[in-house]
This record gives sequence, structure tokens and C-alpha cells, in this order.
Amino acid sequence: MRHSAGLAKLAVVETVRGSFDAALAALTARCGQVVGKRQIEQLVARAAADVDAFYAARLPVPCTASTVLVLSVDGKGIAMRPEGLRPATANAAARARATFRTRLASGEKPARKRMATLGVVYDAEPAPRRPHDVIAVPGGRAGRRRPRARPRALRKWLCGSVIVGPGDVIAKVFDQAEARDPGRVRPWVVLVDGARHQLDLIRSEAARRGIRVHIVIDFVHVLEKLWAAAWNLHPPADPAAEDWVAGHALALLAGHTGRVIAALAARATAAGVQHRDGIDACIRYLSNNAEHLCYDQALEAGWPIATGVIEGACRHLIADRFDLAGARWGLAGAEAVLKLRALVANGHLEEYWTFHLARQHERVH
Repeated sequence: MRHSAGLAKLAVVETVRGSFDAALAALTARCGQVVGKRQIEQLVARAAADVDAFYAARLPVPCTASTVLVLSVDGKGIAMRPEGLRPATANAAARARATFRTRLASGEKPARKRMATLGVVYDAEPAPRRPHDVIAVPGGRAGRRRPRARPRALRKWLCGSVIVGPGDVIAKVFDQAEARDPGRVRPWVVLVDGARHQLDLIRSEAARRGIRVHIVIDFVHVLEKLWAAAWNLHPPADPAAEDWVAGHALALLAGHTGRVIAALAARATAAGVQHRDGIDACIRYLSNNAEHLCYDQALEAGWPIATGVIEGACRHLIADRFDLAGARWGLAGAEAVLKLRALVANGHLEEYWTFHLARQHERVH
């Protein structure tokens, strides 16, 4: 049975924002019993067929040379049906032996998720700041001076895939960035959370294209490490821990990474801390990523220093749709819905639909 382009578009709109069952109910309420749930899934999969071609042919709006070009990549798992898992995950699930019949034991995982990779590119006008604009000094702010505004994300472009690996998504992100800055005259800032494999892929892609990028580790992740270290030195719920974290955070923002590492090690030794897992993990994290913790330079240049944009994308692109209760995804359906949700988030659905119908006409005729 063939369905109209209008019905296919309506199926996309309803499926992108809710479950397939909810989409079926919405279509039935508006059009009657004209389509089934399986047909909706097929319509959505066909509707996403031209998303990559659409973005390859689309030219972004150019910006001035001073506008910061920001790239970021992250991943989030999607619960899949067994046939949709990657081989390593499927093998792990097959080897796992459940301790209990009706629930997981402590430390056991269901091994049913496949990692999706998301990427974002956006523009940001430089917004220079100082360390105390980001973190209040110990004891709180004095006076009425308001912190300087942080850089704002403009013209966000999102992409994602659950089929291809992070290397291919990173290549798409670099393609979009090069389309925005073909002359490579703008500062390229890559925000990451410190995952080693992700860093290696980004460096490799930048080297392959001969592009100089400034890699900045997400400052929120650094704060989490400092808080973990603080609880090795302070009793639970001790208010002094907050000032301790703020002091070291300000030192990091001022560019004194080596000084903070030395202070952490000295304090742990002097205090005779026995349980120092948090401190050791913090020291390792800061030492391994020291070259990407130049927050003083980033703040002076007006760059963003946090991955909030891509973290938010992981929540609203994946968690809000793919984590619905009881949802288990097939590979083709998950890929189609993810691409279409990114397309809608970019605000390009109407423009894409015209492109898609033209491509469909070419394929048929």
C-alpha cells in the first residue's frame, strides 16, 4: 500500500516527538484507520534516507573571522533488541550469567545498549571573562558586581548515528565546521569530556585535514573530580568542602594546574589520608589532561569551557525519546528517528522535506 507524502510527513512529526503507539493514535484520530504501526516505522525509515545528502548539499551562513567555531562530541547508550547490538556487546550479554532469575545482582548490567554518538557545531561570539566570573571566591561574592556573561551558542547544528562509530560522526562534525569556515581563519575550539578514545579520534581527524584546533576539557568534569577529592579530606556535608573546591577551581581557571596537582598531593600526605581514591583519581585526571586545561587562555579569548550544549543534546535527542519505558529498538528504526530528531532540532524539517521529495521524484522517475 502506498501512502501520500503528506501522511509520511505527519508520521515523521508524530514519531519524532513520541512513541510509535502515540504516533499511530494521532494519525488515526486525524485520518482514520489508514496506516498501521509497522507501516509508520517503514515510512519514518524511508523519510530519513536523504538526511546526509541534504546536509552535504547545504551551505551554512558565513561568520566573521573573530566568531568562535565550537565543536563537541559525546555518546549515549540506546537500549536495543538483541539483533541490534554490536558484536562485542552481544557476546558480553551471551556470556553473562544472571545470579538471580527475576532481577540483576549488584554490579550486573543487562548488556543491551548500543552506543550512539552525537556531534554538535555552533558559533559563539567571544565573551572574555575572569576566573571569578565562573566560580565565586571562597566565602561567596562581595559587592553588587554581576558576573560577566558567558559565550552563547548560536546557529547550532546537531548530528548523530547509532550505526556508524564515533570516528565517522567526528568526520561529519569536521565537514560541517569546514563548510562554515572554508578559509580556516576562525578559532576552532573542541570541547570534550576527557575520554581518551574520543581525544585520539579528534586529534587524528584534525591532523588528517591539517587543521589547528584548540581542545578544551569540560570544566564541569574537572569540578566533579575536585569534589570527589574533597570528600577524602572533609567529613560528609562539611561546608568547608565547598570553599576548598572553589579555591582549587579558581587556581585551575587562572592556569595554575601544576600548582593544584602539587597542593593536592601535599595535602593528602600531610593529612595522612588513608582512603584517597578521589584525590588520586583527581591528580591522574589533571596530570593526563594538563595540556587541555589552559582555562586562563580560554577565558581571556572569550571561549566556552563547558560541554553543556552536547550534554543537553544527549538528553533531549536520545533520553527524551529513546528511553521511554520498555522501549527496545531495532537498528534501522533507531538510526532514522535519531537523524530526524536532530533534523527537527536544527529547524530544517520543512527545508529537508522539499529536498527529500525532489530526491524521491528523481529515484522514481
